[in-house]
Amino acid sequence: MENIEEKLAALAELQIIHSEIDQIRRIRGGLPEEVADLEDEIAGLQTRIERLQAEINELNQEIKSRKESIKENEVSIKKHIEQQNEIKNNREFEALNKEIEYAELDNLTHKKKIKIVEEKIKAVQLSREEVSAKLEERVSDLKAKKDELDVIVGETEAEEKKLQKRAEAAEKKVEARVAIAYHKIRTNMRNGLAVVATDRGACGGCFAIIPPQRQAEIRQKKKIIICENCGRILVDISYFEKPVVA
Repeated sequence: MENIEEKLAALAELQIIHSEIDQIRRIRGGLPEEVADLEDEIAGLQTRIERLQAEINELNQEIKSRKESIKENEVSIKKHIEQQNEIKNNREFEALNKEIEYAELDNLTHKKKIKIVEEKIKAVQLSREEVSAKLEERVSDLKAKKDELDVIVGETEAEEKKLQKRAEAAEKKVEARVAIAYHKIRTNMRNGLAVVATDRGACGGCFAIIPPQRQAEIRQKKKIIICENCGRILVDISYFEKPVVA
C-alpha cells in the first residue's frame, strides 16, 4: 500500500464484505450447530447400543456356560449312581453320595443364577430398545435438519463463495500484521465488527464519545486510529458510504 488512506479503505472494504458473509451465516442460524450436536448424540447412542448388546452377549454366554456345567454335573451324577450300584463298601457309597449331592446342589445354584441372568437380559434388552427408539427419532431429526440446512446453503452458497473471493482479494491489500490484528478484533467482537465508522462523534461499535482531536485525525485519514474504549479500528464514515465493487 502506498499510503495510510488506502490501507484504511482496504480495511473498511474487508469489513463490509465480512459483514455480508456474517449476514448470510446468520440466515442459517444455529442449524449447523444443531446438525453437529445431533450427529454427536447419534454417535453416543450408537455406542451405547453397542455396549448394551455386548452386555447381552456376555450374559447369554454366562447362561450357556452354566447350562454346560449343568450337563456335566448330570453326566457326573449318572456315573456316580451307576458306580454306587457296583460297590458294597459303605464308605465309598457315602463318598459317591456326597459327590451326587454336591453336583445336584451345584445344578440348583446354576439354575437360580440362570433365572437371575435371564431377568437381567430382559432389563438390558428393554434399555436397548428404548435407546434404539431414541436413536431412530434422532436420525429422523437429523435428516430433517440436514434437509433444511441443505436448502438454505443451496440458496446462499454461491453468494458466499463470491464474497469469500472478494474478501481474499481485499485482504491482499492489507499488511499482514494489520490483517492479523483485524481478525483478532473480529473474533473478540460478538457482532464481528473490527472496523467501524464514527457516528456523530462516537464510536460506531461501542458508541463511546471520541475526543474532538481524535475525530479530526480520523477525518484526515493519515493514521490508523483505535477506539480507546472497545479496541475497534475507527475510520471516517466516507469509507462506508462508497459502494464496494463486486
